[in-house]
Amino acid sequence: MPKVTRGKGNKKPASIEEEEPIITVVDKTIKKGIKRKASSSVGKNVKKVPSINEEATTGTTQEVEDEEIQLPRTMTLKTSDRLSTKGEKATLKLASWNLNGIRAWIKGDGLKYIEQEQPDMICFQELKCDKEKIPSEATPAGYKSYWLSGDTAGYSGVGLLTKIDPIEVKFGIGVPEHDNEGRVITAEYEKFYFVVSYIPNSGRKLVRLEYRQEFNEAFRNYLEELDKKKPVIWCGDLNVSHQSIDLANAKSNTKTAGYTQEERDDFTKILADGFVDSFRHLYPEQRDAYTFWSYFRSARDRNIGWRLDYFIISSRLQENLCDVIHQTGVYGSDHCPIVLLLSV
Repeated sequence: MPKVTRGKGNKKPASIEEEEPIITVVDKTIKKGIKRKASSSVGKNVKKVPSINEEATTGTTQEVEDEEIQLPRTMTLKTSDRLSTKGEKATLKLASWNLNGIRAWIKGDGLKYIEQEQPDMICFQELKCDKEKIPSEATPAGYKSYWLSGDTAGYSGVGLLTKIDPIEVKFGIGVPEHDNEGRVITAEYEKFYFVVSYIPNSGRKLVRLEYRQEFNEAFRNYLEELDKKKPVIWCGDLNVSHQSIDLANAKSNTKTAGYTQEERDDFTKILADGFVDSFRHLYPEQRDAYTFWSYFRSARDRNIGWRLDYFIISSRLQENLCDVIHQTGVYGSDHCPIVLLLSV
């Protein structure tokens, strides 16, 4: 069994090969009027608006309702045979998916995606479930699972399923003020660190932007220290659209969480430390490549979205990079899964 330790102390390409769908599965997700709790500013009840702000500040909670289109969806998976720059085929498949609630995701047949994709590792964000209450069926046969929840019930949370035994698994980044919301799991493997993250959302009216920047700086330092030891694969819902082509309506969202100059600059700083946005490295000009869509106004059907989910890799892994796939034909959440293919 791998050694498990806890850090001290304790919220999106045309050039990708889109072959004829090789998998067709009915996604039976039907979710209407399901109440969930989301934080808001103290003493206020703010109505939910069509933005990426699924988190707000700590304080009193509010009841909000989400309603998905009540139509059956067919799951179609994209595949790729793209080779690395060394001419090697992919030997490792990693996936990441913001589930927007793991229990609802399971009830909506979300596990069928894992069954068909068969990633070597898959990480999750927004479990919205205490780790002790995660259903046993969330760990399919052949995988080991690692779950992390925060101090606030029904909020945040990340998870990792892996077919390959890690050397060590660490929860948090070792900074007490940033380790109480269940946001980071790090699994060490022979050739790399795999960092699962759910980066804080700056919230409605940017009420958590200052905290977000403090987290960004601490997390940047954490990644830098890991990268000194061995290459890093960092993934998850990073809650930022880095470039204007990473969201549908850039001009109208410059003051919106996920696209503020501060958040984008912080992300640029991390990349400048020797990391690569794997998708943009392969597809620098690709537009309309999103991973998140609001449930409002049929945004997903119209592809009015944001690219919030990433695989960031150490620059020395570039030669091992084969492809990055946005599985936009997979439903069950307001995010789609993303897949990284490497030759290692």
